[in-house]
Amino acid sequence: MALNTSPEAPIPVGQVSRLIGGWIDRLGAVWVEGQITQLSRRPGAGVVFMTLRDPSYEISLSVTCYRQVFDKVTDLVGEGARVVVHGKPEWYAPRGQLSLRAAEIRPVGMGELLVRLEQLKKALTAEGLFAAERKRPIPFLPQLIGLVTGRASAAERDVLMTAKQRWPAVRFAVRNVAVQGVRAVPQVIEAVRELDADPEVEVIVVARGGGSVEDLLPFSDEQLVRAVADCRTPVVSAIGHEPDTPLLDLVADLRSRTPTHAAKDVVPDVGEERARIQQLRDRALRCMTGYLDSQERGLEECMSRPAMAYPLRMVEDREDQIEELLRRSRRTLGHLLDRAEADLEHTLARVVALSPAATLKRGYAVLQRTDGAAVRDPAEVAEGEALRARVAEGEFHVTVTPPV
Repeated sequence: MALNTSPEAPIPVGQVSRLIGGWIDRLGAVWVEGQITQLSRRPGAGVVFMTLRDPSYEISLSVTCYRQVFDKVTDLVGEGARVVVHGKPEWYAPRGQLSLRAAEIRPVGMGELLVRLEQLKKALTAEGLFAAERKRPIPFLPQLIGLVTGRASAAERDVLMTAKQRWPAVRFAVRNVAVQGVRAVPQVIEAVRELDADPEVEVIVVARGGGSVEDLLPFSDEQLVRAVADCRTPVVSAIGHEPDTPLLDLVADLRSRTPTHAAKDVVPDVGEERARIQQLRDRALRCMTGYLDSQERGLEECMSRPAMAYPLRMVEDREDQIEELLRRSRRTLGHLLDRAEADLEHTLARVVALSPAATLKRGYAVLQRTDGAAVRDPAEVAEGEALRARVAEGEFHVTVTPPV
């Protein structure tokens, strides 16, 4: 039922507290699961006080019960134990405090916890959170490694010492958290998300030493598993010893057997890398040397061939051929010139034989009129006409006279 209040007409604190108590009184009894963090049993007191905390969140609730209720489980539960409480919420108006009045307390046995973990494992497997295709590769040489572990723990020492021995220049961003108890899950989740948001962090290692199944339960918490599954940065799980398999191992991108092995899985060994580089250099040198040797042998084989051993032989062979061609061309040209000369002499002899000058040398003469026309017929000249007579050695003038 809503209350009509205003700055001018407020209601007292006591009334608000009584109203809250009235609403809470209407709630029925509930079964609640949690972990006992504080337990107070004063001698002679008829009421036992305890704090019940949610293992996955920073949320707690005060619980009270009569001594006879708690005495039934006094040998089975203590601080840190998981229990299921059947109780009714109560409101203490004078202090404005909510608590739970327990009528029955049942310890959660290990067998029951393992059954719940197996059911959670099947459910998360069905969602695909443990699928191999979701696994991301771990960088070869991360520049900055995020480490989530307990403060001054053996796991922290093992990871840092082993990593420094393998690669002295490696850097870590360490987040110290609670690794067991009720504060473990929220602190680990917060540290993982903080490191995942840092762009310089290339891989996150969650490490914890060995312990009992109860001690390792926070690393099988559903909220933590989902937080790791949502990470963009690769996550390495190094929880407990090799036989320990919390659900964090299944969702992580890489599971290491121990924190020491996590350092070996994430950080390469500088000595091994130097040896590998030297091996690659030696192999490259052998390959190059072998290649050069084979090329040198091939070159020697080429140089040993007659054409390369005495390269002028081809020139000399061609020189003899050229000289022979020159001699043939000279002979051919000489024959052609001789034949042309003979033909020219024969032609000249015929020309000379057929020349008018040769005829004149035999005593003949050519009569020409003054206009240069040759006289071939006596009828062409008249008596007294002057003519020019050409003989072999010159010419002279004559006059036509009648025949005697």
